[in-house]
Amino acid sequence: MSEQPRDPRLVVEVLSEALPYIQRFSGKTVVVKYGGNAMTEDTLIDSFARDMVLMKEVGINPVVVHGGGPQIGELLAKLQIESRFVNGMRVTDAETMDVVEMVLGGLVNKSIVNLINQCGGKAIGLTGKDGAQIRARQLKVEHKTPEMAASEIIDIGHVGEVEHISTDLIEMLTARDFIPVIAPIGVDAEGRSYNINADLVAGKVAEALQAEKLMLLTNVAGLMDAGGEVLTGLTTEQVDALISDGTIHGGMLPKIRCALEAVKGGVASSHIIDGRVPHATLLEIFTNAGVGTLISNQPAPGETA
Repeated sequence: MSEQPRDPRLVVEVLSEALPYIQRFSGKTVVVKYGGNAMTEDTLIDSFARDMVLMKEVGINPVVVHGGGPQIGELLAKLQIESRFVNGMRVTDAETMDVVEMVLGGLVNKSIVNLINQCGGKAIGLTGKDGAQIRARQLKVEHKTPEMAASEIIDIGHVGEVEHISTDLIEMLTARDFIPVIAPIGVDAEGRSYNINADLVAGKVAEALQAEKLMLLTNVAGLMDAGGEVLTGLTTEQVDALISDGTIHGGMLPKIRCALEAVKGGVASSHIIDGRVPHATLLEIFTNAGVGTLISNQPAPGETA
């Protein structure tokens, strides 16, 4: 069955709706964490690449930070290297770290770069080691069970947290109309490499750049209330209250904390958006409805997502 032609009037309406947002965000920086379904389904991969190119074409400066956990797991399995997790984090010895660097800094990173370039953009792939952009330190993980009198510190190897972000290289690339694509690998003062959660890196990069927006693509519709409705247009105070009363819990909590810290650190707004929706980033930026949860210090009048 042939595809029905689009009504040109609808196309014009969409462009008209997008105009004030294009004017408002032109020249601004938007940091996008790319992962989940958006990275594994062909139609979503294509729409994401096109979104980044279109954003750049209308004067917005996208900076992409990507994950790659499933791809790392697949290669480890092929190499018959066991994957172990503590509190949801991959135990990363020296051998596993070599695989992480190959997958994140090589296979996944260059695939994203190629897709954006094929859509007419100018993307350049980086890791946090390039230009010493991401200074890291080893993450200390505390573990405690009800039977334990005190918590213990577990060494999970080359898993890190962000100590400092240098923005010189990113700013140079965006000023020359490139789209930076960053793998979340950091380096410490002794040159040791660390695998860092991509959400955390994206949040810290957004803070360092004082970005207009931080956009975290996820596999859910957004932050839900007790009735299953998406919450949006939230202030940082409201999010703190939702954490305190237990509305935000489980796997969503680290992502929300990341978004919250970015706003408290100077990012104008953070967005938890549904990466399963084609063109999710454009829908969130350029339409009145949006496709996820927005967090800011003071939501703009009439802006819901």
